Amino acid sequence: MHGTLGVAVIGAGRMGADHVRRIDEVISGARVAVVADVDGARAEALTDAMEGAVACTDPVAAMDAPGVDAVLIASPGAAHEAALTAAFDRGLPVLCEKPLTPDPDSALRVLAAEQRGGRRLVQLGFMRRYDADYLALKAQLTRGAYGRPLMLHHTHRNVASPPGCTDAQTLHDSAVHEIDVTRWLLDTEITAVRVLRPAPSGGAPEGLHDPQLIVFETADGHLVDTELFVNCGFGYQVSCEAVCERGTARIGDDRGVFVNAAGRWGGTIPPGFVERFAGAYDRQVQRWVDATRRGTVEGPGCWDGYAAAVVCRAGVQAQRTGERVPVDLPERPALYR
Repeated sequence: MHGTLGVAVIGAGRMGADHVRRIDEVISGARVAVVADVDGARAEALTDAMEGAVACTDPVAAMDAPGVDAVLIASPGAAHEAALTAAFDRGLPVLCEKPLTPDPDSALRVLAAEQRGGRRLVQLGFMRRYDADYLALKAQLTRGAYGRPLMLHHTHRNVASPPGCTDAQTLHDSAVHEIDVTRWLLDTEITAVRVLRPAPSGGAPEGLHDPQLIVFETADGHLVDTELFVNCGFGYQVSCEAVCERGTARIGDDRGVFVNAAGRWGGTIPPGFVERFAGAYDRQVQRWVDATRRGTVEGPGCWDGYAAAVVCRAGVQAQRTGERVPVDLPERPALYR
């Protein structure tokens, strides 16, 4: 398309508001046309300062508003299926925050709906694929800089879990990123999951097993472990080390300026994922806008969201039973190869 891309943003919570700011102030080639949220006042608070942007409470009405060329979905996961289906019916390209949907059954319905249209419309918001460090690691693995990758070691630490967080949510909301980057970095599917639990941290809420060690097996014989610690108490840390035949490559340790002064040494740790991956979010949305204006779709899509949901389901079973649980994925459809 020619001209500026008009975007309907669905959801005005933390992520939706950040994306509205990003489109309005950071990236090029797009403008916010509509913001929709069940809380109309919250949507209006975002659009009041933007010329030409309007607010509403109905996602479908937002998609039908004048000047809308594409949709950014940042509403809660349970609302994604209806919003995605409405976008498909209108042929609108979509950037959808993860999860695609909260479970494999609904994700499969979305996958089937997109396939019926005969073309990809969705870029899914697995933003780590747009992080500079992860992109550099992916490039090294792709060109075989250190031989064939054999294992990955992931670390995922949060300051604190949200109130009421469950074991299953730690997989669906946090470890899902390690699921996606494992599939992406190694270019293969996860075939089995096991979850191991040390003695819980004293900082973990009652009833939550934290930390956890999650082990993935892949179709190509890799072993991948993830330390998931969602109440570490000191900051937000994400790292990944690839162990290859002739060397290793690690990302995630650089946190800016490292200081030695007055009897101390060290740097800083980000307080949360928005700060750690700010550049990745910017790059992700810019790439989506650029691709949409060209009439193409890039990056992770509906298949990746469905595959992640299936692995999460196996992971929840592994949490519950303590056993190794196979991942049952069908053959990847032709549209996503």
